[in-house]
Amino acid sequence: MHIPLRFGSRLAMTLLLSFPPALAVPSAATASPTVQQQIAAQLAAAPGGVRINATEVAYDGGRFVVSFQPSVTAGLTADCPNGWFCFYDEINYGYPRGRLSDCGFQDLGDWGWRNRVESTYYNLTTGSVAYLDRANPSVVLFAVGTGFRGLAKVAYPNIADYVMRTC
Repeated sequence: MHIPLRFGSRLAMTLLLSFPPALAVPSAATASPTVQQQIAAQLAAAPGGVRINATEVAYDGGRFVVSFQPSVTAGLTADCPNGWFCFYDEINYGYPRGRLSDCGFQDLGDWGWRNRVESTYYNLTTGSVAYLDRANPSVVLFAVGTGFRGLAKVAYPNIADYVMRTC
């Protein structure tokens, strides 16, 4: 049965107020199945991680964190939290995102992150980080730090195997 709704009618207003509009952006608490599949793949590729919420996996007591979905407030710019340097699996800071804060040499392969860096951002108050390739670890592929914080597209994508942070 078709009931014509006229502007201002009580039935139309009742129907509009009874059904709230759907949210266009899923919340982090209700991650999509794709995110769940990415988390499962991450844990299979780099065992030892612990799921810390619906969209993140942490390693080594939180020393390294992988995020699979940006927060609702994230835009098209880097959303690297304060106190970390971040690297992203896509250009223009696209997810998934890995983040570290430790000083010194670190093997990204420990967390299944070799050959995955396409953009990076440095959000610490001191130092810098150099990205290196295992084929020639004495040559810096690209670097970011307090003087030059971000690269939306790195010079050598999907080649970095190690990072060396100078504090």
